[in-house]
Amino acid sequence: MDELINSLFEPLVRILSLILFWDPLKLLGVDVGFRFPFVVMWLMVWGLYFTIRMGFINVRAFWHSLQLTSGRFDRESKNGEVSHFQALATALSATVGLGNIAGVAIAISIGGPGATFWMIMAGLLGMSLKFTECTLGQKYRVIDEKGRVSGGPMYYLSQGLANRGLKTFGKILAITFSILVVGASFGGGNMFQANQAFLQVSYIIPWLSGKGTYFGLALALLVGLVVLGGIKSIASVASRIVPFMVILYVATSLVVIFFNIYRVHEVFALIFAQAFGTKAVAGGFFGAFIIGFQRGAFSNEAGIGSASIAHSAARTDEPVSEGIVALLEPFIDTVVVCTMTALVINFSGLAQNNLGLQGAQLTSAAFATVFNWFPYLLAIAILLFAFSTMISWSYYGLKGFNFLFEKYLNRVIPISDASTKIYFIFFLLFVVVGSASNLWAVMDFSDMMILGMAFPNILGMLFMIKEVSTDLNSYWMRWKSGKLSRQL
Repeated sequence: MDELINSLFEPLVRILSLILFWDPLKLLGVDVGFRFPFVVMWLMVWGLYFTIRMGFINVRAFWHSLQLTSGRFDRESKNGEVSHFQALATALSATVGLGNIAGVAIAISIGGPGATFWMIMAGLLGMSLKFTECTLGQKYRVIDEKGRVSGGPMYYLSQGLANRGLKTFGKILAITFSILVVGASFGGGNMFQANQAFLQVSYIIPWLSGKGTYFGLALALLVGLVVLGGIKSIASVASRIVPFMVILYVATSLVVIFFNIYRVHEVFALIFAQAFGTKAVAGGFFGAFIIGFQRGAFSNEAGIGSASIAHSAARTDEPVSEGIVALLEPFIDTVVVCTMTALVINFSGLAQNNLGLQGAQLTSAAFATVFNWFPYLLAIAILLFAFSTMISWSYYGLKGFNFLFEKYLNRVIPISDASTKIYFIFFLLFVVVGSASNLWAVMDFSDMMILGMAFPNILGMLFMIKEVSTDLNSYWMRWKSGKLSRQL
């Protein structure tokens, strides 16, 4: 069964990869010794631009984001379905996934230890992108008569650009994003998680090898029990799982680092030397930079727009406040969790010699260098990471799916609870496909869908950046004067 799934899935991925991940430098005849996907350049340039344009909001609003997340200013009377913390936990559960474990290991294997530095940079720049998109997600959300919230790029691209006389352009971007978010929910938000969860479990329980289909069926059943309950059910589960899994993972990572602390100078010297040098594993500086930034962007999803779907459901009447809460995500996801994975692999010595291992198995082997039972603990973390990511991405994909049908296809196939169930059937089916597929085919498909979302999302945000900047300045003045603390 696994072989059949691979034979059908891999050719499709190869074709789509050529379309979405072209290399502009090679088209210009420039050879840097490494593939430079246009999407990486896109995220890097605009991440830097938004950081400067928003006055380094990633630094100056960091403490305020912690205040808001603490629940100190939560008001049940505000419009929305979940608290600031639950919205953050839901969005984090979608981003803190196997990209932090398997994706980082792949980055270190290909780009060398220097990729660690560029992943951190991707996280820091991503904070400003995340702030902007989640502010817009809140501002343009729609609340129906039952109090259910729908928001995200589909809504601010269509409505925000229509307000600027660009209705058709906004509609095209919104439709494009909706199609991609549905595809991404099947790919990076689903298949990649299932794939790496199965590989890790089969790594420590060898008799499971070759039985990915059965593992996928069991995982699909567990996911289905949660996602059918909607955003409140997902947020409730995520708010319990996320803190536990992050603390568990960071704590075990620190143990590995502590046992190899004598290598601290060697490790950090190697990271910085290869981040800027010419002798990194593959392609020197460009290898470390491109792979590090790509895996960092894949992990934290800043600029992708997905997190704004979750944050639009938060209870608040101040869109900027939710954007400030959201900027914590890339910091926790990439600067903290991804860095922990990278340091564990570097401190264990497997960054220089990966023993032929890849993805989550390489990370598992790095943990095993301290205690041979650590891979079992990691397996628990991986299953939690995968499960939490999948339940959140099912919500993102459903919102994109419903937007398409409600806005444009309702006359063809009326939107109803039945059509929602159709989406969930396909989503759960892809859990099985991911468990049985080849890692690289799954990784390429996941990258295509998730990173592809950055094109319509950022392009639309550029037209609205002045609006967000104006709202931010107003919010910040009211907060500094003390007026806002009584209204939040």
